[in-house]
Amino acid sequence: MLPTYELKKEAIIEEIIEIGEATLNALEQSYEAISKDELSNLSKIKLSIKKIEEKTNNIDNDVVKLLALYSPEAKDLRELISYLKITNELGRAAYNIKTFCKLFKKSFSDDLNTKTILEYTLPLHKSAHLALKTSLSMLDDSDEESVRNKYHKVYIEVSKTDDLYSMIEKNILKLMTKNHELAKEYFEVLTAIRKLDKITDRASSLASLSKFAEIGGELEH
Repeated sequence: MLPTYELKKEAIIEEIIEIGEATLNALEQSYEAISKDELSNLSKIKLSIKKIEEKTNNIDNDVVKLLALYSPEAKDLRELISYLKITNELGRAAYNIKTFCKLFKKSFSDDLNTKTILEYTLPLHKSAHLALKTSLSMLDDSDEESVRNKYHKVYIEVSKTDDLYSMIEKNILKLMTKNHELAKEYFEVLTAIRKLDKITDRASSLASLSKFAEIGGELEH
């Protein structure tokens, strides 16, 4: 491809990574706020869904222009098609972390069995962070072996978060049956934690798309 095409493609990748890093940063800040019992800091996390939507729309427009102007084939075409899907996954990941912060701050309190809730929530939070961080690192990785290794690393974390969420769900349901007066609060906490689990779903999609862009084959889910 022409040098101009490559420069424009690199600019698109940089913009995608910028959105991913903003989302990852919000995830890091939320973990710190919860682990340090400083829930008020959850409302201070700056992550504008509106701005991210604007950025992803701009990226999509840039991708469509490249498709129209250069008519790329093979690997270049795979990459551009993947970018269109990746922006959607990043937007959903950002929305999930934003919603998690809002719901968790609203529902989590000392009236609940906080020890039982956090026992598996904090490890799940860590796994979600690692899955997203690893999938984002695949975006500008051109080494096929490295991409494959990162892809499998992401899916290990996805499996881990699924197991952790199952334990959280089981424990919270038990707490709800024993404390009917707090059932609503426990349910809202569980809903918030589910948003964390969904972030790993987005990370797995990102990993699958990045692997497809670099190596080809069929998209895996």
